Amino acid sequence: MAARVYNRSPVAALTPSQRARVLRVEALIRVAAPALDLVLFAGDRLSRVAGRNQIDPEPPRRAIGAARTPIGGPPERTA
Repeated sequence: MAARVYNRSPVAALTPSQRARVLRVEALIRVAAPALDLVLFAGDRLSRVAGRNQIDPEPPRRAIGAARTPIGGPPERTA
């Protein structure tokens, strides 16, 4: 039985063109991050202003005489 090598990389190494593409995408994200932060901030403020006039949800109604069951068993019978 051959000895196993445990210090190998789990994925293949990036080629120079892949490495360059990764650097370009990361640079684009760094440039766009402040604008995206502003969009998120504006959306948060807009949702708070627009949501002030919402009607609160109606509370759930309880059924009259609803049978409660014990956990893991059938409904309890009353004679």
